Amino acid sequence: MSSLNQKTLKNSVEIEGIGLHSGKNVKLLIKPSEPDTGIVFKRVDLKNNNLILPNFLNVTNTSLNTTISNEAGVKVSTIEHLMGALFCLGIDNALIEINNEEVPILDGSAIEFVDKLLVAGLKTSNKAIKIIKINKKIEIQEDEKNISIEPSKLSLDIDFEISFKDDFIKTQKNKINVYSDDLKDILNSRTFCLYEDIEKIKKMGLAKGGSLRNAIVVKDNGIVNEGGLRNSKEFVNHKILDCIGDLYTSGYRIIGKINCSQGGHYLTNKILRKLFSDNKNFSIKEIKERNLPNTIIDKSILRSIA
Repeated sequence: MSSLNQKTLKNSVEIEGIGLHSGKNVKLLIKPSEPDTGIVFKRVDLKNNNLILPNFLNVTNTSLNTTISNEAGVKVSTIEHLMGALFCLGIDNALIEINNEEVPILDGSAIEFVDKLLVAGLKTSNKAIKIIKINKKIEIQEDEKNISIEPSKLSLDIDFEISFKDDFIKTQKNKINVYSDDLKDILNSRTFCLYEDIEKIKKMGLAKGGSLRNAIVVKDNGIVNEGGLRNSKEFVNHKILDCIGDLYTSGYRIIGKINCSQGGHYLTNKILRKLFSDNKNFSIKEIKERNLPNTIIDKSILRSIA
């Protein structure tokens, strides 16, 4: 059976934790699902209108997280780290039952999701995966922020830059090939904020569950957290993780090249909306062994983490 066929879980995965912004305790049950069903969230605390698809058109908020909603206004927020873990592990189909409105933040990265999903095991179906192939360059410029997506032969390359006035973060850049590089540092990188922004964020009604256990806090030319950074580019690497998770709201894995400077959830969602506004910009292809070497897709995570 081809490694390019659709995957789901062998066994269900239960995850419990606190929501970063809601501060509420939440339980997830990630369950195996049939081929071609995709990723689906189900609010099990609600009886009606409780299915939400993590599609870029269903993204209703991009302020400090990615929130999806259905037509009835039922939402699930902070989906990006879990979506990034699913993308990087090549999981195409899963039903995610959740008993509250926000995915748990865990340690602020995606590594705990990855670990638990790998313990559950992956099951390969007899249905081939589909990919989105970028046909032409699309770009967005908003003041000093910009993002573009353009054609690539057989990879998903992400070239990301962040720049902060803070002397500790400053400017960081990293470039990865999602399908062939070791992604452990990406998946292990935590969300972060500046100490001086905490009060403002809390006044917005956010970060009610935030703590040094689930976020890096930068203050006085260093970080407040004990133990230091997990890797030298943890700040930009976390932004790349967010980008990967948000790209998965396209519904498929992508073959293309992303360049982004000063971006985040908002710009990634905006570039997807622009990309899919014109069918000439992309193609959706079913991948067969004769089309694409099986060394290109889905092996990096299992090689580097399992």
